[in-house]
Amino acid sequence: MLRLSLLLTTLIPAAAVAGTVQLGPRPAYLIDQMQDGPLKQKLASCADMTFQKNDFSIGHRGAAMMFPEHTKESYNAAATMGAGIVECDVTFTADKELVCRHAQNDLHTTTNILATDLAPKCTAGFSPANGDTPASAECRASDITLAEFKTLNGKMDASDSDAKTLDAFLNATANWRTDLYATKGTVMTHAETIEHFKKLGVKFTPELKTPSVEMPFDGFSQDDYAQKMIDEYKAAGVPASDVWAQSFNLEDVLYWIENEPEFGKQAVYLDDSYDIEGWSPQKPETWVHKMSDLKAMGVNYIAPPMWALVALENDKIVPSTYAKEANAAGLNLITWTLERSGPLADGGGWYFQTIKEATNNDAMYFELLDVLAQEVGIKGMFSDWPATTTYYANCMGIGSQS
Repeated sequence: MLRLSLLLTTLIPAAAVAGTVQLGPRPAYLIDQMQDGPLKQKLASCADMTFQKNDFSIGHRGAAMMFPEHTKESYNAAATMGAGIVECDVTFTADKELVCRHAQNDLHTTTNILATDLAPKCTAGFSPANGDTPASAECRASDITLAEFKTLNGKMDASDSDAKTLDAFLNATANWRTDLYATKGTVMTHAETIEHFKKLGVKFTPELKTPSVEMPFDGFSQDDYAQKMIDEYKAAGVPASDVWAQSFNLEDVLYWIENEPEFGKQAVYLDDSYDIEGWSPQKPETWVHKMSDLKAMGVNYIAPPMWALVALENDKIVPSTYAKEANAAGLNLITWTLERSGPLADGGGWYFQTIKEATNNDAMYFELLDVLAQEVGIKGMFSDWPATTTYYANCMGIGSQS
């Protein structure tokens, strides 16, 4: 029987490939902080159970709390922690090859490019902080070829806007994360992740990222881009039922629904309407789309941030109007991102903004997850540290084994 074991023993590629799920000490650490009650008792009772990969648990960029995001090492860690589905954010290089990066223009914060001979190719090189002007740089995947991209080393996503030197700019990992596992970060193409995920025994949720360059790019249109991503799954023989293609661009989702209907069934619209001034999950009149209209377009999955799905009523976390309307329209809900906020003693920040008054310690990770799973009815949870979600899903008997 597998038990919660030391973290260090869980994060080896051999364990991930073999399908062994080991969760490390974090779930027990969070449970210990919870107030006594039925939820704590239930979660504590599962400490000695055998854990399986679970599709409810989605590795957000792998296991990005402590591993360089979108690297082989991060993906291995997510699979070892039982993520049944793992994310590759998709963008493209100068030669229009698909690679895994959270944004087309994040190489200066997620890789070592500025410390390599490729730095002169960046859209904007490193500029140190000077007075009121912050330090800056911008390096895009589209600035370099695929061959050049493959020479980079992934690092923890961080930069220091006050940096006077390049070394200080690059070495700015938040103190609640770590560089312990960042000595090696193997960057990957999208096609490579497909083959690697197949070996890991996990399913796929690629996100087509909005380009930083003007489209079409050297004859490469947005539709070409959306189609190329799907084509790489078809070429690898991956069934559409194992793929949840995502985009913040509704037009991409509609393209898949129309042109790749099997993949379109599970295409996920990442709703970023929250960026609109005055938008509120409690006020349907502020929403860009009615839930029924999205459903009528053929959209079956939507994914807003966690805070959009919950509200506080008499100090109790409850489903938001947004969540209720989505469920009423028959839309499947996925949400993001658990354990991306660091310690929660100060209210949890952006991801907890609608329940900040009730957020005062790390136990809220499990308490919020329970409401999202049991009352909101989400189908999956993105997490920067999938072990917590895997533990919950196995203990509560939700989700499906992968």
